[in-house]
This record gives sequence, structure tokens and C-alpha cells, in this order.
Amino acid sequence: MATTDATGSQARNRRNGVSAAAPAARPSRVATNGGKAFNRITAVVLVVFAVIWLLPSLWAIKTSFTSNAVSALGTQAILEDVNPTLASYSALLGGGDLWNWYLASFITSTLSALLVVVFASMAAFAISRMRFRGRNVVFVLMLAGIMVPADVLIIPIFQMLNTVGLLNTYWAVIFPQVSSVIALFVFKQFFDGLPKELEEAARLDGASNWRIYRSVVMPLSRPVLSAMAIVTFVGVWNNLILPLFVLSNPDLMTIPVGLATVQGSFGQRFSDIQASTILGALPLVILFLIFQRRIVEGVAGTGLKG
Repeated sequence: MATTDATGSQARNRRNGVSAAAPAARPSRVATNGGKAFNRITAVVLVVFAVIWLLPSLWAIKTSFTSNAVSALGTQAILEDVNPTLASYSALLGGGDLWNWYLASFITSTLSALLVVVFASMAAFAISRMRFRGRNVVFVLMLAGIMVPADVLIIPIFQMLNTVGLLNTYWAVIFPQVSSVIALFVFKQFFDGLPKELEEAARLDGASNWRIYRSVVMPLSRPVLSAMAIVTFVGVWNNLILPLFVLSNPDLMTIPVGLATVQGSFGQRFSDIQASTILGALPLVILFLIFQRRIVEGVAGTGLKG
């Protein structure tokens, strides 16, 4: 039996123009050296970009641990200072306003992320899995919203919120950001890639559209749900223009609006400004470090494996 297999293999090699006695092809030394050189160049480029990205952050951290008197003297004085101090952090954390900004940002970001995930996924399910007249037209009109800059809509949004009496409330920040076209598009693309056999099997068991959405589609969409929730949370947390227009109550100010007031009131107190910026970004850094894997999986669309 072994002799027959060997003879058949030799015959196939002859038909392919390969000698049976020829050794297996090995990668050339030039190709190997070229791959190593490419990897080294890539590593160097990544390190350079990482340093460029880290330098402003390191500078902000160094400045925040410097006294305001020293930081006002300029770059050289900040670099030469060897007496770190927590005075800026103590002043900000002890003032009380920062905790109100944290609370406002957390409430608006969390509720906005929750509502975006719910409504965008429901709309995407209808467009992706249900068949009705004008479905593609509706999807195209929704995507057209991407071409409209959000800043252009600030005045109409302000007038609408003023008409319904929602100015100076958390809902004034939440409602305008619920209609996320990006989330709709991501959910729709993800739902298009789900196996239709699961939906058909559920329909044979008598499941309605709502049951399919809730019990079949959503459990399979956990990676993209997590990713869109985190991306929305970060976007709402960093939004400055909308809260700046619709909020005038200092107790309801979010982190970006509060930081804008810090910069305006502190003037040349660069250490306080840098400390407030770091404290404002710290929750997002922690959030990313905890959920970075889910963000990558959700954006890459790798929720289904195997």
C-alpha cells in the first residue's frame, strides 16, 4: 500500500513538472532578509509614532505636578523643576465642582450610550432583516445624515429644546445624541453578516420579529453592542459644543464645559489647567484599558467565530 502511494506521488510530481527526487522548496535568503528588514522598519516607525503621541501626554503630566509659579516661567523652568507637587490636584478635587462635572458627564454619557444601543440596533434590525417597501431609501436617507456636520444643527436643536422646555436639563444633552447614524450603520453591517439559518429556524418555531431580535440577534451581537456603547460613551463624554449651548447651570456642566471654565478663570495657571485636563481624561483611559479587547472585536466585526 505504501509503495502504491509513493508511486502515485511520483507520478503526480512528474505531471506537474517536478522531479520526485527534488527537495522541498525553501524560502530564499533574500526573501528572509527582506522580511526581517521590513519588520525592523515597521517596529522603528511604530516606536517613533508612539513617542510622538506620548510626548504631549508626558508634558501635561509633568506640568500638572509643577507649581503654578514655576510653570508660568516657561518650558525650561518646567523641565528643570525637581520638586513635584500635588497642589493643583488638591485644589481641583477639593473645590467640589469637578465632582459635579464627573457626575453630569457620567449620567449623560451612560444614558446616551444605552439609548443609542437600543434604538440604533432596533432600526438596524428592521433595515437588515425585515423586508418592506422603501427599505433601501430609508437606509440611504439615514446615511445622508453623516454628511451634515453636527455643529450646523446646534441652533435648530437649541430652538427645539427651548420650545419643549428641556434646556438646562440632562435630557438636553442626551436626546440630540441618541440618533447616531454611525451606530446604525455599524449594527446594520454586523446584522447582515449573521447566518440567516438561525432566523429561519426561529420563525419555524413561531417566533415573532421582536422575539428574534431579543433572543437570537442580540445575544450574538454582544461584541458590537459593547463597542458601540463604549464609543458612544466616549463621544458624549468629550462633546463640548452641545452642552456648552444647552447648559448654563454650573451644577449640570459636563467635564468639557467645566474644563473650558477652568481655563477661562485660571488664566496663566498652567499647572491647574493641565491637572484638570488629566483628571477629565482619566476615566476614559481607564475605560479603554478595561474594554479595549471588546472595542477591537466589535469594530472588526469578529463576534462570530468558528
